[in-house]
Amino acid sequence: MFEQTFKNIDDILHKDAGCTSELDYTEQSSWLLFLKYLDALEQEKASVAALEGKSYSHILAPEFRWARWAAPRNAAGKVDHNTALTGDDLRDFVNTKLFPYLAGFKQRASGPNTIEYKVGEVFGEIKNKVQSGYNLRDVIDLVDELRFGTQSEKHELSHLYEAKIRNMGNAGRNGGEYYTPRPLIRAMIKVTHPRIGERIYDGACGSAGFLCEAFDHLSSQPGLSTSDLQTLQTKTFFGKEKKSLAYVIGIMNMILHGIEAPNIVHTNTLGENINDIQDKDRYEVILANPPFGGKERKEVQQNFPIRTGETAFLFLQHFIKALKAGGRAAIVIKNTFLSNTDNASVSLRKLLLESCNLHTVLDCPSGTFQGAGVKTVVLFFEKGSRTRQVWYYQLDPGRSLGKTNPLNDEDLAEFVRLQAGFERSAKSWVVDVAGVDAETWDLSVKNPNGGGEVKLRTPEQILDELAALDQESAEALSTIRELVAQ
Repeated sequence: MFEQTFKNIDDILHKDAGCTSELDYTEQSSWLLFLKYLDALEQEKASVAALEGKSYSHILAPEFRWARWAAPRNAAGKVDHNTALTGDDLRDFVNTKLFPYLAGFKQRASGPNTIEYKVGEVFGEIKNKVQSGYNLRDVIDLVDELRFGTQSEKHELSHLYEAKIRNMGNAGRNGGEYYTPRPLIRAMIKVTHPRIGERIYDGACGSAGFLCEAFDHLSSQPGLSTSDLQTLQTKTFFGKEKKSLAYVIGIMNMILHGIEAPNIVHTNTLGENINDIQDKDRYEVILANPPFGGKERKEVQQNFPIRTGETAFLFLQHFIKALKAGGRAAIVIKNTFLSNTDNASVSLRKLLLESCNLHTVLDCPSGTFQGAGVKTVVLFFEKGSRTRQVWYYQLDPGRSLGKTNPLNDEDLAEFVRLQAGFERSAKSWVVDVAGVDAETWDLSVKNPNGGGEVKLRTPEQILDELAALDQESAEALSTIRELVAQ
């Protein structure tokens, strides 16, 4: 029902001079969807209050409500284009009045876990990029057609929004870092088995895919009480995100999945000294795919006992520290982490093995992450007891993965089934840590069953890997330029 609407919105944004990529389309769609959702939420709460004989205090002042500036209606209930703003008037209202008003909510809100605060953060971080007020009017008219009234409508919208995030990753640039394949996330959730009442955390949440999938997993369980549902809304899902665009998309993604006021904080997680993490700050479950290939500045590295510029290695230290005793984690990381011989890699593997039970390593094939040729593994560990044995599983879907042939849930079904009992097979085996070299702590994936032969990569996979290396080089050069400029 809504798919064509989303396509039409993208077609209009594609024609606008201010929107140049899939990232821009998603960002601009997001702030309009947010305001449309907020209008629906306010109408619903006002109706409930009226039925209870109570008055409802709106979040937004009358002139900034969707029904006033975006979609004023005539007596027939249709958008009244005689009174609706358009052209330069619409663009100027949005840029000079609407956005400054909404950004001010961050200072006026009673606390960070309120919808008011999220409004302020979202509109303090992004700006309207649609240069033509006529294009903006056309997009608003399409967004106005979308409805959030029923669960099926919200489900369809969330599904379409996920597709936009996936397309954004496929578009290249830095979009890929916002999208982790959902079948892989669902498998990670099944293994970590979060329960209602536990706090779930992603310190590099991007588009909040892990938190959204965990919410879907827990909220679909039968027999949930009103108290359970309230716990899922307010006390379960926590995230941090550094980049403005990812933060906005993550907020919108969680809202579309059914979480009214997402507990996502816009901050650089690595700017926090891990020695300041107290027990009250820790979580029972951590799910994450932290960015890798980045280079953090020296002052950020000072926050960690194992000093390194590699972003993913700093995040792994943060996650180990932020996990409660007995807590479970599933973290995606480059497979070279298992074998690198630099001091930071060796020290980090030793820390992981001695402070946690690294019980499972899932070896993912090339092409798992569309648009990135780098190979990854997923580390599954529990906090509080040292590692005795590591169970490895070498994922092999039996085909080359790519944009047109992505990973699916069936590909991971055997992994989830065998992992439950740490069963051995042609694709899985166990390594005793007592036999690991104590000098290098090398944990490389080496299938003793002969399943570890290297398969020739397809031309598409080679091109993807070259593109990923180019991106890493560009980011490293950008960081060097920033350092020189300081």
